[in-house]
Amino acid sequence: METAPTRPTRRTRADATRNRETLVTAAKAVFARDGAAASLEAVVREAGFGIGTLYRHFPTREALYEAVYRRDIEQLVALADAATDSGDPVADLRRWLHAMVDMVATKKGMIAAFALAADTTSAISARWTGSLTGALDALLDRAVRAGRVRPDIRGEELLLAVVGMCMLRDQPGWQASVARLIDTLVDGLRIPD
Repeated sequence: METAPTRPTRRTRADATRNRETLVTAAKAVFARDGAAASLEAVVREAGFGIGTLYRHFPTREALYEAVYRRDIEQLVALADAATDSGDPVADLRRWLHAMVDMVATKKGMIAAFALAADTTSAISARWTGSLTGALDALLDRAVRAGRVRPDIRGEELLLAVVGMCMLRDQPGWQASVARLIDTLVDGLRIPD
């Protein structure tokens, strides 16, 4: 029996990969700045491209949102992984939680549009929440093993607390306010030296 020849998989050109990453970076900035009012035209202006380039990479608005969200999650997981070399697990935990606030700031800008595709939102959240919880559990576990934080908190609980703080704050300067709250929360988890 003869099998059909397989076609070699086509590699993405380096410039196409760069353009895609530029669009995701621009979209993150626009979503964080403009919130629900963010337009795709603002994204392409920020990136320095035309609308056709955007649609070649992201055929729908939701595809662009998902790409931004995915990259943010991957960066947070990588930040937790990189923290294993640090000598201060409490500082690593604090740094990660502050980075989480930055991610939520971008996500808040996408929520209104995500609400138009609620099934997509829940699928994206379900897919990535486990990654975030696992990263946070690893950071907490390191700090607990080092005797630096209390052992009675789980990553999921801390994640919900931080997201809740972010979602309840909408006035200008909310990120600085939440950062102070996170510092207070982390200080409350610490075991005194």
